[in-house]
Amino acid sequence: MPLSPEFDVTVLPKDAQSILSLAAKSLFDVFANASEGMLLVDRSGRVVWINDQYRRYLPALGFASEADFVGQPVAAVVQNTQMQRVLETGKPILIDLLTNKAGTFVVSRFPLRDDAGQVIGALGVVLFDQPQSNLQPFLAKFSLMQRELDEARDALAVQRRSGVGLRQARHSFASFIGSSALVVDLKRQARRAAQSSSPVLLLGETGTGKELLAHAIHASSPRAKGPLVSVNIAAVPETLLEAEFFGVAPGAYTGADRKGREGKFKLADGGTLFLDEIGDMPLGLQAKLLRALQEGEMEPLGSNRLVPFDARIIAATSRDLVKLVQSGQFREDLFYRLNVLPLRLPPLRERAADIPALIEVLAEDLALRSDLPHPEFSAQAVALLSAQYWRGNVRELRNVLEQLLLRSDTGVMDASEVEVVLRESGLSQISPAPSTRQSLLPMVTHDVNALLGPLSQQVEALERLAVAKALEVTQGNKVAAAKMLGVSRAKLYLRLP
Repeated sequence: MPLSPEFDVTVLPKDAQSILSLAAKSLFDVFANASEGMLLVDRSGRVVWINDQYRRYLPALGFASEADFVGQPVAAVVQNTQMQRVLETGKPILIDLLTNKAGTFVVSRFPLRDDAGQVIGALGVVLFDQPQSNLQPFLAKFSLMQRELDEARDALAVQRRSGVGLRQARHSFASFIGSSALVVDLKRQARRAAQSSSPVLLLGETGTGKELLAHAIHASSPRAKGPLVSVNIAAVPETLLEAEFFGVAPGAYTGADRKGREGKFKLADGGTLFLDEIGDMPLGLQAKLLRALQEGEMEPLGSNRLVPFDARIIAATSRDLVKLVQSGQFREDLFYRLNVLPLRLPPLRERAADIPALIEVLAEDLALRSDLPHPEFSAQAVALLSAQYWRGNVRELRNVLEQLLLRSDTGVMDASEVEVVLRESGLSQISPAPSTRQSLLPMVTHDVNALLGPLSQQVEALERLAVAKALEVTQGNKVAAAKMLGVSRAKLYLRLP
């Protein structure tokens, strides 16, 4: 079996041909014995052989025996496989991550050729099925990104199927930007809550993304194909809230629609009802809401007929419900009814490491909406924005970014422009951006030994020190650290301490 179509074994001396043949067989035996599994397909893409190690994956892939697996098209039995691509291109895929029903694996794929150089099959090798600890952070991040991509695709597919006019989720968990520990934990809890039918209570300051998270929970829930109906209680006059919730019977009062009007509970039937600013609900309506939630039925305004409904409740508030209960402004029994799966959304100041990524996403969205070129932020500008308190959280950050984009003539933002907009936005105190230069010298003096070798080693040592300090300032955010140092992420990774 030649190594490539251009390589001709016959030009080698006879001993060399024997060595090459022996090497090919030996390498195959090494892979077969040392790998976590091997799979062989023919030129049509059908599985023709698997080794002993690979057989243990069959139950997870949904096959009771090897006979049911071998002989099938590989694309039909191994989800997300790239073996067909190897057959079509004739090029190997040396290192790749494969995720399917059996788990996440590090794999390699090689084309097999005949003496004429034609592709006659492909060999797949599972290098790791339980990756070692040094690969675990990478795999965890890959799995999270893959899950969020799948959620975004599912949400988009639901919107396309539903057509225009139906109420559907506009966001998935991928829309909630951030990779800090607080955000990762919040998404984990929210995904778990999405699989339940119990009420979810979203708690957080204004601008932290409560509505976005409510959309993501609905989009990831078994009710994703059903409607998502939102009510901002603070925005509806108190006299209209009951009709807004429960609907109006035909001819209930003078001027009422003869056909009646369905309320939000009925519109959300089979889906999710999102009650925003639940802390602003009047006490009188709280009792009726509690009864509706307990009984699963409601009574439209002006009617004596009970109407059943099936809607999952997600409530949100920026107010302290416990204090409202203690002061008698919120019913204690309703609080217990809603506070089944509470999720606290952290303010932006508690996850400052996510701000550089938020700047990137928000600025790009604003530029697209305003038909402006994509803006560039200097490292000092990003550091200054990341250092602020942000009382209005993401909503306030977005407002400042929009002002910057509309004022800029060049599309390049520096710290001085950011400071002007921050002052004019009403900030009473602007927090200074941390400086890496001021604190780099003490670090160098603590590592003098690293600077006593050849010049190339001295430069490399200084670069590592600078990267370490930038990561400290940006709280571990590698994207922000790379921008602060003015280098690519690839170079940053090469100099990680």
